[in-house]
Amino acid sequence: MLNFEFYNPTKIVFGDDTIARLSDLVPADARVLVLFGGSSARKNGTLNEVTEALGSRTVHQFGGIEPNPSYETLMEAVTLVRNENLDFLLAVGGGSVIDGTKFVAAAVNFAGDPWEILLNHGTNVAGALPFGTVLTLPATGSEMNCGSVITRRETQAKLAFLSHHVFPQFSILDPTKTYTLPPRQIANGVVDAFVHIVEQYLTYPVGGRVQDRFAEGLLQTLIEVGPLALETPQDADARANLMWTATLALNGLIGAGVPQDWATHMIGHELTALHGIDHARTLAIVLPSLLNVQREQKRAKLLQYASRVWQLNEGDENERIDAAIRRTVQFFESLGIKTRLSDYDLGPDTIDKVVDQLIAHGMTALGEQKSITPEVSRTILEGAL
Repeated sequence: MLNFEFYNPTKIVFGDDTIARLSDLVPADARVLVLFGGSSARKNGTLNEVTEALGSRTVHQFGGIEPNPSYETLMEAVTLVRNENLDFLLAVGGGSVIDGTKFVAAAVNFAGDPWEILLNHGTNVAGALPFGTVLTLPATGSEMNCGSVITRRETQAKLAFLSHHVFPQFSILDPTKTYTLPPRQIANGVVDAFVHIVEQYLTYPVGGRVQDRFAEGLLQTLIEVGPLALETPQDADARANLMWTATLALNGLIGAGVPQDWATHMIGHELTALHGIDHARTLAIVLPSLLNVQREQKRAKLLQYASRVWQLNEGDENERIDAAIRRTVQFFESLGIKTRLSDYDLGPDTIDKVVDQLIAHGMTALGEQKSITPEVSRTILEGAL
């Protein structure tokens, strides 16, 4: 196992009817900005519950954060915080709203152009406003980590940053808030969480037995509860397990002490930035081809994945690897998530654009061994046609 430091200060408040806990979790004298996405938080009553729980505190609202949160929109929120002298942020939504809130928290008192936060991947963040979250969409794990991904519409750049200053102070996870989500969002959430786990698990062995078993258990849980969450939207157990699995998928625990990949995400980000495809769907496009192209580098863990997750133990090694990749594709497709570029009306002409963007953003040595060059990325995309 590799050396590691694990730090996660986020308090989790999990269960039905927990939004009322905001009255205890948010400082009584806080001047709060509530950030959210579209109209669903207002229509389903979540925003009203939040407002009621915040009581007599000074509260402003900022809506309209996009599914891929844009720098331009978030800078409007930064201006509002500065002008109104607000000192606490509350994200109400899924990963995009929480990612956006993290950027706002870091940008409000940043000395210089806030875009530099993204260009430097967060290494220049010296502090941030405190904030909490009310999670309404299980997918990204952003409610319990210190990462954020932001898009700049002007340049079609989609960049990530990390900083220990942007861990949420707390996150409220009420599974009942997922009951009214569209099936598309639930399916996306299952795939997003699945690939988060794979990016930390399907690399090469370093003796991280605890991390491997955690990861395999989480993957099996998603395989079990993903279809149930779609078929029976008010299955309380399915929704609770999906929500908690998505959080555990990217709270740092299963990635501690093991190599991590993230090439699928980096390539997928460019597809989203260029073509507006849902983030999870870009992951479903890229991952199967990446596993095939990287099968030699990942051979030992692919065989472990085939055996422990999919119970594939017959045939020679390549047959088992092929079957594991095929079962992964079938799982994604069973959720209604297509896995080929052609399914999204994209052909070979998009590959040059994606590769050019990867080069422009410095993504020229991706993967756990930094061996995925732009040409390897091209091969992966060709395999995804």
